Amino acid sequence: MIPAGKRAAVIRALDDEGVDYVVTDETSGRKYTAVAMFPLPTAAVEPVLERLREAGIDERTYTVIVAAETVISHRFEALEAEYESNGERSSDRISREELQAKADDLASGLGTYVLMTVISAVIATAGLLLDSPATVVGSMVIAPLIGPAMSAAIGTVVDDEEMFQRGARMQVIGVLVAVAAATLFAFALRTLAFVPPGFNPLELAEVSERLAPNVLVLVVAIGAGVAGIVSLMTGVSATLVGVMIAVALIPPAAAVGIGIAFQIPRLVLGAGVIVAVNVLSINLSALVMLWYEGYRPQRWFREDEARSALVKRVAVLVAAIAVLSVFLGGVTYDSYVASTTESDIRTAVGDELETMDAGLELIELNVERRGTLPPLNTERVVITVGAPPGGGGAEDIAETLDRRIEATIGDEVAVEVRLVTVDRA
Repeated sequence: MIPAGKRAAVIRALDDEGVDYVVTDETSGRKYTAVAMFPLPTAAVEPVLERLREAGIDERTYTVIVAAETVISHRFEALEAEYESNGERSSDRISREELQAKADDLASGLGTYVLMTVISAVIATAGLLLDSPATVVGSMVIAPLIGPAMSAAIGTVVDDEEMFQRGARMQVIGVLVAVAAATLFAFALRTLAFVPPGFNPLELAEVSERLAPNVLVLVVAIGAGVAGIVSLMTGVSATLVGVMIAVALIPPAAAVGIGIAFQIPRLVLGAGVIVAVNVLSINLSALVMLWYEGYRPQRWFREDEARSALVKRVAVLVAAIAVLSVFLGGVTYDSYVASTTESDIRTAVGDELETMDAGLELIELNVERRGTLPPLNTERVVITVGAPPGGGGAEDIAETLDRRIEATIGDEVAVEVRLVTVDRA
């Protein structure tokens, strides 16, 4: 929409940019005298709009950006080639206005957001307790978590405080609602005896893998945040990327609920750390990616304020992730120690059985560890030993192996030996 007295300046700006355009008179009697329509390559939208603002077109002027299927114009092809060869910005990068509009589209209403989050968390909880990866994946598809995460990051870099606050608030609400829904559902299953008495969720692979997070969860979360922003700024469908973000948040949030309902502090702590680290990492990677790609506030004099807000929020996110990473590093190191200890014990037991010269062989070895926080202590070693029929000399095998294992790991440990007769034909 061209205001009175700006028509010549707008046409001159479009001519200077090499843009094909159509200008028609505006007869509604308002302060606008004409309407200009013109096709642009994706990468040219933001620079041309900036040029038009210099010519007197401000943000209160109606501007509608649509996807053009086909543009038949030699000038358009030249313009497209010009911006494809421009190394300062990606040829697939959409304008700041389009990015904000996409973020608004992804942010559903509060009622719908809460309802879909509850449904997703309940399905994820059922999938974890069923030990069904397919069900857990299905819960992620309907989780509406990508919108708030992207809105908070975009609001920061374009200096839209309302968008940032809404995105941050919705993320907090989403996580709390997911945990609450999972807790209530798991508690109801336990109270109504839909799970057998003595049921231990930690025996399920889908639950136990959220028990001890390591530093690799950072890779998942950072990748999800970067992919989310790339999907928005290039106009690619965000559906699959939304699933990736849900992968980082919904299953661990459901695991926290299960831990609360079944009173398993280790699970609450481990899965809770995963949720916190993932939320923070997704926001951090999205912020850094947007600023790196050159998105800035609409008014240049607001750029310093946006940069200041970005630096402060990035500093807070990095500090929080660093604190949580101490736990992740501890778990990672503890996993390494556990693996090394088990390997040493297995080697020592095998060597000791060979020296007994009674036809004994190691069939199975389990190392049980106890504790809430890493490092966990090796508490018991259960060894299954195979012996030939009628074999003797196995009366003191537990004491012998106990001495060898304690000498190997340098700590006291209970050793249980199960002797199994093995006959071969």
